[in-house]
Amino acid sequence: MSLETIEIETGTPANAAVIWLHGLGADGHDFEPIVPELRLPASLKLRFVFPHAPVRAVTLNNGMRMRAWYDILQLGGGPEDEAGIRASQGLVEKLIEAQKKKGLSAARIVLAGFSQGGAIALQTALRHPERLAGVLALSTYLPIAPKLDAERSGANAAVPVFMAHGLYDDIIPLQRAEKSRDVLQKLGYRVEWRTYPMPHSVCAEEVGEIARFLATTLAPSP
Repeated sequence: MSLETIEIETGTPANAAVIWLHGLGADGHDFEPIVPELRLPASLKLRFVFPHAPVRAVTLNNGMRMRAWYDILQLGGGPEDEAGIRASQGLVEKLIEAQKKKGLSAARIVLAGFSQGGAIALQTALRHPERLAGVLALSTYLPIAPKLDAERSGANAAVPVFMAHGLYDDIIPLQRAEKSRDVLQKLGYRVEWRTYPMPHSVCAEEVGEIARFLATTLAPSP
């Protein structure tokens, strides 16, 4: 299985890629509008890849079928759909390989995601066998956290991680995100942490910080 994607290039030929995963029930169109809002420098010729998650039944939503990276069994934590998480990890690995076939090295690829998508971005990036450019984990948490230490890739031990969360998030509580940040920091990851006075969403100040992170981590070689 491979994912359908929407691709937007800010310049050609693209010299880096951002694979951006949407949240539960959304689709690849969800973050399309953020590309012009980032106001990235012209020298940063990026290919934004917005995949559509598979459609599956979601237990939390009474078994309704919707786009989801994995099943959610209950709100705020509890048992995790490890099989679903790992299946989506495999799908994102295929997206990385597709960008490599287009001529980009793994070191020029950022994995980004919001909510469920952010969880899969962390899950995949920290286990990926080749060094990636960075991770954007927005309004999310670290899935299958107890197994990361044994499964993590040394190649991405120093990958830059940007985590941002809303102070008033009622979907993924701030405390859960903070716990994930602490786990990552204890394992030695470089986590840049930001909070904003917002619910489970993205705000203008955060968009500015994302743009700075991308411009820094994907700055073209001199």
